[in-house]
Amino acid sequence: MLVSEKQLLQILPASGARVSVFAPLLDVAMGRYQITTKSRIAAFIAQVGHESGQLRYLRELGNEAYLSKYDTGPLAARLGNTPHADGDGQKYRGRGLIQITGLRNYQRCGDALELDLINHPEWLEQPELACLSAAWFWHSTGLNGLADDQAFESITRRINGGLSGQANRLALYRVAMQVLK
Repeated sequence: MLVSEKQLLQILPASGARVSVFAPLLDVAMGRYQITTKSRIAAFIAQVGHESGQLRYLRELGNEAYLSKYDTGPLAARLGNTPHADGDGQKYRGRGLIQITGLRNYQRCGDALELDLINHPEWLEQPELACLSAAWFWHSTGLNGLADDQAFESITRRINGGLSGQANRLALYRVAMQVLK
C-alpha cells in the first residue's frame, strides 16, 4: 500500500472517517499514474488535501455569482467554456480531489478515463472517480517530474493557476514527508 489509512489520517487529520473510503482508492489511482515515490505521494496528498478541504469537498464551493467567472470572459475561454452566459461555469465547476475545472478539462479527463463527463460532470463527485481524475490530472500535466525535483511552488501554480493556499499546501507537504516512510 502506497499510503495507509493511518498515514493518511496523520497527514489529513480533518478527513476523519473518510480515510477508510479514500485510502484504498487513492492507492489504486496513484499506482495507475506512477505517483509511487515518497516525494510524489507527499506532494500529491498535500495538494489534493488542500484542494478538497482534507477529503471533505468533491465539488467546488461557491454560489452562482462566484462561479460566473467560469461562464464568460478570459478565464472561461482559457478553460474551454463557451463564450456565452449559458451556465458552463456552474456545470463545469471544480470537481474531484484536485478540482477538475472547465469544459476542456472535463473533456480531456473523460477521454482519458473513458467516461462521458461532458453530460455527467457530477460523476467526479464519486470518491473513486474523484481520486482517478486527480491522479490523471497530476500525471497528464507533468507533476510527477516536478515532485521529483521538489518544485512544490511550480506544482501549486500548475494546479491552481497561482499560489492560493500555498501556506496550507506546504504545511501538509511537510507533514506528509515526515509521515511517509
